[in-house]
Amino acid sequence: MKHASGYIAYDVVMVTLSIFLCVLSVVLFLVCKKKPVESEETFSVKHHCARAYSLMDIDAATDGFNHRRIVGKGRIGTVYAGVQENGEVVAVKRIYPVLVLSNAGFGFSSVLKWLSSAQHPNIVPIIGFSEAPGERVIMMEFGRMVNLEFYLHQNVNGASLLDWSKRIRIAAGAARGIQYLHEVATPNIVHGCVKSSNVLIDVNFCPKISDYGLNFLAPREKRGLVGYVDDEYWNEKGGGASKESDVYGLGVVMLELLSGRGCEEGLIAKWALPLIKELNFGELLDSRLVMPSDMKPLVRLAKVASACVGNSRKCRPSIAQVTTILNNLEMEVCI
Repeated sequence: MKHASGYIAYDVVMVTLSIFLCVLSVVLFLVCKKKPVESEETFSVKHHCARAYSLMDIDAATDGFNHRRIVGKGRIGTVYAGVQENGEVVAVKRIYPVLVLSNAGFGFSSVLKWLSSAQHPNIVPIIGFSEAPGERVIMMEFGRMVNLEFYLHQNVNGASLLDWSKRIRIAAGAARGIQYLHEVATPNIVHGCVKSSNVLIDVNFCPKISDYGLNFLAPREKRGLVGYVDDEYWNEKGGGASKESDVYGLGVVMLELLSGRGCEEGLIAKWALPLIKELNFGELLDSRLVMPSDMKPLVRLAKVASACVGNSRKCRPSIAQVTTILNNLEMEVCI
């Protein structure tokens, strides 16, 4: 009898253990099944990739590259206002034929796919591209944006629309866009030609950097570039586009925001640096605007601009340092 009761007790233990293991297995299965879903939702990043369009699609969107649709001409191409099938208005940049020929063997589509993965509130998204014999086209978001150069130097009422607080906001937003390109985008992106015409302003006066990473198409083309890059850019050794030259260009843009004057192929820096050093803000600041009651934010903005354009590449502040200061200034003026 003792042996029988022992067997019964043993069987009960084994059954209980089996049930426990079954329950544990089910729990572990559910947990393990759930974890990948949570991990995917939490850590996966969906990278945008520009769509490849046929030249026929681009031709239809721009009405055969109709000259009436031209909204601007830059150092690397002509920009058209295009309309997609869904009615969305886009900016279509048609690269100049001479640049297409000189970059015939370059992986245009690969570069555009890489650049289009960059997504930030202060950069203009690249939507698509087209590549055909003799043609290279880039499609970007349009969004009723106007470039900063137009506001400051071409529109009669543009200066009054950009008061001092908006100008500081524009400087800070542009810096954030460049910082994203330099430090967050993978691989990092050097803009190559930071200037006021490549800072677009939307209807809410939010700045967005355009034409980033396209300098490979015309690295030695001086038109539209002189004055927005440092002297080291033109050196045969160790020159060319760099993060430091981008910071220099941002410094020039800040000088334009402060003074309302154009770059004038670098003359603005030579004119402004002595005035900033002497704290002669009566002559430096845009006379079309009323002098602010609190000069401290503009003095700090001027000193940051001076550090960006008045130092060599080795001594120039990084975009992170510039952005930190400008973000603080933006918060002060918006309080």
